[in-house]
Amino acid sequence: MRPGDPRMRPTGTLLIIGGHEDKENERIILRELARLVGGGKLVIAPLASESPEEVWEEYETLMRGLGVRHVHHLRIEAREDGRSVRAMKTLEGATAIFFTGGDQMRITSLVGDTPVFSRIYEIFVNGGTIAGTSAGASVLSETMMVGGESGESHRIKGALRLAPGLGFARDMVIDQHFAERGRINRLLGVVGQNPRVLGIGIDENTAVVVEAGKSFRVIGAGGVYVLDASGVTSSNPAEEPGDRPLSVFDVKVHLLAEGDTFDLEKRRPDRPAGK
Repeated sequence: MRPGDPRMRPTGTLLIIGGHEDKENERIILRELARLVGGGKLVIAPLASESPEEVWEEYETLMRGLGVRHVHHLRIEAREDGRSVRAMKTLEGATAIFFTGGDQMRITSLVGDTPVFSRIYEIFVNGGTIAGTSAGASVLSETMMVGGESGESHRIKGALRLAPGLGFARDMVIDQHFAERGRINRLLGVVGQNPRVLGIGIDENTAVVVEAGKSFRVIGAGGVYVLDASGVTSSNPAEEPGDRPLSVFDVKVHLLAEGDTFDLEKRRPDRPAGK
């Protein structure tokens, strides 16, 4: 199965985490992952890390401590492992996959367009949960952020680097460690040059839970920024293709906190009654 196939309407859930989720105190986000897994099988995929065994051991301990009984390690060290019987067997009966942090390019280069990826996408289409933190969050979108300057206004020919992601989260680009690393400028650069996509910036220890691609709700301690350029009235990338700062008018910026929701089809935020 491939993302974007018009015959498929995924029914699964995405848990997209901005990185540095709390692992010691209330562990709200990891508890949500445990709730989504329930009595099912969780497969942890530390593919983005240069120390996958250490990352696996940490999350295995955490998730078992939160009551998840069936926790397995997806070991992918080289691209040929994405076609291996061992890896496919690990995914048998899986109901949730968790991509951990590191370098998102490692994930796509290891499993992109492999039988392992096709099986993971099939799990999502059939109602399973796909979770990702930090780099594992960025990789979930169709187009992922892989680099770009923080802390200064985006320039039209700036060092904004994008690459194909895994395609679970459609029509959006996800950026993580958002407020902590001052990344709003580079996400503005993305939506300013491609108003079709939503920019989703997620702070650390914060996550969005996306239900069947229709809406999401926010959990955790920080904020979620939604940048919507669909109503832009003027921008300068096509007019001034030099090394000039980006100029873009009428971008909507929504800032959501825990409990807030966002309708992805209507592109509208909401705060549930009684919050």
